[in-house]
Amino acid sequence: MGWFDNFIAFLSPERAARREAWRQSLEAMRSYDAGSNGRLNAGWRVYNQSAEETDRWNRDSVRARARDLERNSDLMNSVIGAYKRNVVGAGFRLQAMTQSERVNDEIERLWKIWTRAENCDVTGMQSFTQMLRMMVVRKKVDGGILIAKRYVDDAEIPLQLQLFEVDELDGDYVAPYSTGHRVVGGIEYNQYNRPTGYWIKQYSIDGFTYIKPVYIPAKDVIFYYTKKRPSQIREISDMAPTITRIRDVNEFVTAVSVKQRIMACLSVFIKKALPVTGLGRGNTAGDARRSYDGKTLTPGMIKELNAGDDIEVVNPTGQSADATSFAKMQQRMIGAGQGISYESTSRDMSETSYSSARQGLIEDNLTFAEETEQLVAVMDNIYKAFLEACILAGKLNIARFWSQEDKYLQHEWIKQPKAWIDPLKEANATKTALNYGIKTFKQIAAENGRDWKAQIDDIAEVNEYAMSKGIDLGGVLFDGKIRQEGGEDDGTESGNETPDAAEGGGKPDPAATEGEPEEQESGNS
Repeated sequence: MGWFDNFIAFLSPERAARREAWRQSLEAMRSYDAGSNGRLNAGWRVYNQSAEETDRWNRDSVRARARDLERNSDLMNSVIGAYKRNVVGAGFRLQAMTQSERVNDEIERLWKIWTRAENCDVTGMQSFTQMLRMMVVRKKVDGGILIAKRYVDDAEIPLQLQLFEVDELDGDYVAPYSTGHRVVGGIEYNQYNRPTGYWIKQYSIDGFTYIKPVYIPAKDVIFYYTKKRPSQIREISDMAPTITRIRDVNEFVTAVSVKQRIMACLSVFIKKALPVTGLGRGNTAGDARRSYDGKTLTPGMIKELNAGDDIEVVNPTGQSADATSFAKMQQRMIGAGQGISYESTSRDMSETSYSSARQGLIEDNLTFAEETEQLVAVMDNIYKAFLEACILAGKLNIARFWSQEDKYLQHEWIKQPKAWIDPLKEANATKTALNYGIKTFKQIAAENGRDWKAQIDDIAEVNEYAMSKGIDLGGVLFDGKIRQEGGEDDGTESGNETPDAAEGGGKPDPAATEGEPEEQESGNS
């Protein structure tokens, strides 16, 4: 304390103590610069509200602006395309995992049939993979999408999907008090804010007649959106943090484009130093004075000016190189706001090495993995409804299915792989991981979008055919031992190999396979 505080403490210790308490309170208020209301934050006025109260007033306008950028912005579509390529890509393949191979094969066969456009979509226009791509895009732009499970009678498998945009939720509908539920934003909730049903708008032909919305129970609807706060009950566009920046870049690029077009215009102006007139009184100019109202510059234009008129050309400053660096910086920030790298959105690899590209790919995959996790949860829900529909329609005959449903719902989604950046390095890394037990053959096959059993069957089939032609392919399980590159063995003792087989003749010793006719016949090693 200073001398003045000491003087007050001498006169009134109580007043001195209160002054010190207020001083400490003020210091505590200044602990965070982000919480200060000083000059730098004078215009930053924010309030704490529930997620729904915060989003409700801006949800529609943010969605409309995001859709406008989707229609008109290449930068917006670069972000959307990156998510669509990496989350869905070429699609997913179902691998049923019941204890019966026969049941697995039949489920996978029926799934391939159902995923065709005419079977899975109520409109008959999109296959299941195409619907997944639309779901991802609509979630990024609109914030979410509604997937309704429709049970129909005139289909081979009585299950089809109907997609609703979030606009179709009837936000004006109010549930009667007798139900005991609340309807907020077209969604009916119980006392725990758990959705119990969805009210979907019905559009009239004339556009004026009011039609009562249709109610769909929550058990038949999947609301695919990202929930970021416990109090959030509706969607908000995933692009909301970067919409303004994308628009700024579009406006900037448009301004630079206009500037370059102006600079590219080559025009000629003819300026007359003296007016063209005759001699003596009463002589006037040959031509009436021209007006320049509404005149513009066009390439190759030749224009005559009035006598005494001059022209000053406006030359916009700045270089196109500055525009390039500015656009790159903005695109990096937009990608960072969406959790992905600049390379993923711009497809510009000019400044990328293998190491940096690999590290960027790893980080991007972590972001895409979150989206994939949400999408897989949607697919799991659909798969459950599909399997139940197959049982009810008599397409599958599984005893005790309803009592052991979880057992028969076991499955995996195998995603189609992406091409490697450097195939040789990736192959060596995979070989090392396999040799040291870091990964199993099953994991490696799944990463490559293959069923590991089907891949082994393919290897055996190819190997058996090569053996019949007297060719030793090497590098795979062959005649009960592993052959390395160049056809030489790795020292593993087989004990039953003829000289012809050791030399790569491709004819195994009959004694080596005695007692195993089925395995040898099927080509399994």
